[in-house]
Amino acid sequence: MSELSHEENFILDRLKENDGTLNYRKLQELCENEFEGVRLVLKKLKDKSLVDYEGMIPGFSAEITLIK
Repeated sequence: MSELSHEENFILDRLKENDGTLNYRKLQELCENEFEGVRLVLKKLKDKSLVDYEGMIPGFSAEITLIK
């Protein structure tokens, strides 16, 4: 597996801090001062099988779950 970006690691760390699950809106709030493009980063993490959520791109009410 390729090395993870700062943004990917940031999201994974926030999920770990919250027992592996966060609502998309809450996650977006946690990331807003760090970087933009949360959905794109989540899509990359899902493609790497590190997180899961319903659909191809997370909606505002989606629950983001840590797989690893």
